[in-house]
Amino acid sequence: MLDIFVCEDNAVQRQAIVQTIQNIVLIEELDMQLVLDTEDPHVLLVKLKASRNTGIYFLDIDLGSNMNGMKLAQQIRYFDPRGFIIFITAHSELSYMTFQYRVEAMDFILKDNPAEAEIKIRECLSNAMERYTLQTNRTQKVYTIKTCGRTISIDHADILFFETSSNIHKVILHAKDRQIEFFSTIKELSNTLGSDFVRCHRSFLVNKKNIKEVDTKNRIIYFTNGETCLMSTRMMKRL
Repeated sequence: MLDIFVCEDNAVQRQAIVQTIQNIVLIEELDMQLVLDTEDPHVLLVKLKASRNTGIYFLDIDLGSNMNGMKLAQQIRYFDPRGFIIFITAHSELSYMTFQYRVEAMDFILKDNPAEAEIKIRECLSNAMERYTLQTNRTQKVYTIKTCGRTISIDHADILFFETSSNIHKVILHAKDRQIEFFSTIKELSNTLGSDFVRCHRSFLVNKKNIKEVDTKNRIIYFTNGETCLMSTRMMKRL
């Protein structure tokens, strides 16, 4: 999942940008979330340092602060080298500064044409999603789900276990920060995923790398985030 940050000191313009982003994410069913909109670049950096996800950053250049958008982008690059930086500004003459500051901006959007700005924001969000998915698939193992018109990529390292759903022909993926229900079976998953995933019960397939503790007496598996699942006596030895 991608996290979206907006830093704009004009409250009216910031709200317009946020509304446009939220509408696009909802309509296009993109696997991303708005985590912060603020006028203060220092607040954004505090939030960024606590984030685990790659970010998309919509930044004004003139922020009415001791840190302008370009300097903020430099700090973002330090903490999120794979992030996507987009400048939204009324100052077209400042576009050359993106090269001067070497922040590798994805785009430079002008505020003076709202209709054109909306098109550019949509393009940026779509391109960021495509590039993020491609980068992730190249650098680490991921499991990709297609559900409700959305394509969601989850790092194997973030998957705790899969559970058979009460809804027929569906399973529930338990990740460290969310749950996703989709069409599949535990048997299909156990045949598809690698050796890190072990079937411990007819209804559960676990990622052994995220197991914190195994209670063999009560046949309960504890995961790193506090969640639990059952383990059958027959499959205990395999685990």
